[in-house]
Amino acid sequence: MLWILAALAALATIFSLYLSTSARALAVNDSALQAEALTAASVELTAYQLQRAGEDARPPQGSFQIRLNGADLAVSFVSEAARVDLNAAPKEMLAGLLSVLGASEDDARQDADRIIAWRTRPPQDAAGNEDALYRAGGRSYSPRQAPFAHVNELALVLGLPSALVERALPFVTVFSGVSGVDVRIAALEVIAALPGMTPLTLKQFLNDRTSLPNDGAAIAAALGGAAGSATAQKSRAYRILIRIRLPNGRGAASEVVISLRGGEDPYRVLSWKTM
Repeated sequence: MLWILAALAALATIFSLYLSTSARALAVNDSALQAEALTAASVELTAYQLQRAGEDARPPQGSFQIRLNGADLAVSFVSEAARVDLNAAPKEMLAGLLSVLGASEDDARQDADRIIAWRTRPPQDAAGNEDALYRAGGRSYSPRQAPFAHVNELALVLGLPSALVERALPFVTVFSGVSGVDVRIAALEVIAALPGMTPLTLKQFLNDRTSLPNDGAAIAAALGGAAGSATAQKSRAYRILIRIRLPNGRGAASEVVISLRGGEDPYRVLSWKTM
C-alpha cells in the first residue's frame, strides 16, 4: 500500500511540474504572438504616416510612441538613404567607407573592386577572371556577379576581413536604390566616407547640420567638395525600429525594412528581424 501511495505522489509531482512548464511555455508563446501582432500594427501605422505625408513632404526620419492593447510601443523610422547601398554606390564611396572603418587606402580600393565585381556581370572578354581569383583564394564558390541579395553577403566577398565586415554592416544596405546618401540623417562614418570629404569640412558640417535649411543648395555649399555624393533622390525604403513593453512586463524589439508603394498595396516588407 505504501509503495502505491508513493507512486501516486510521484505521479502527482510529475504532473504538477508538467502543468507548470506547459503554463510557462504557453505564456511565452502568447507573449511572442502579442509582440508579433503589435509589431505588424506598428509597421502599418508608420507606413500610414509616411504615405499620408506625400512623397514630396515625406520626412527622412521620425519617431512616435503609442499604447495599444495595454502595451507600450516606441517606434522610430529612418530612410534607407542614410546608408551606403552595396548595389548602387560607386567605388569611391565604398572605398571611403571601408577606409573610415579601418582599412588601409590600398586595401579599401581593392576591397571596393571586389564588391563591384561581386554585384556586376563581367564583360565577355573578362568572364571567368573573378572566378579564377576566388579559386586561387581557396574559395569553393564564385562571386554572385549580380546584385547583393542581403548585406550579409558582404562576408563572402574575397579579401574582406570578417572584423571589417562586422563594422560595415550598420552602415550599408541593399534596399535604398540610390547611389548617394542623405547627409541630413546619415551617420558620421557615412558622411566621412563621401569622396572629397575633409576632416575640417566634416567637423563643420556636423556642427551645422541641424541648423541647415532643407535646401539642396545650402547642403551642397556646406559639404564643399563632397557635395557630389549627397543624393537629392528619396528612397522609398524605410527602416523601422519597434520596441514593445507588454502588459506582463516582458519586452520585445524588432527591426523591419519596408518599401513604400502606391495604390491598394501601400507598402511591402523587405526585411523583418526580431532582436
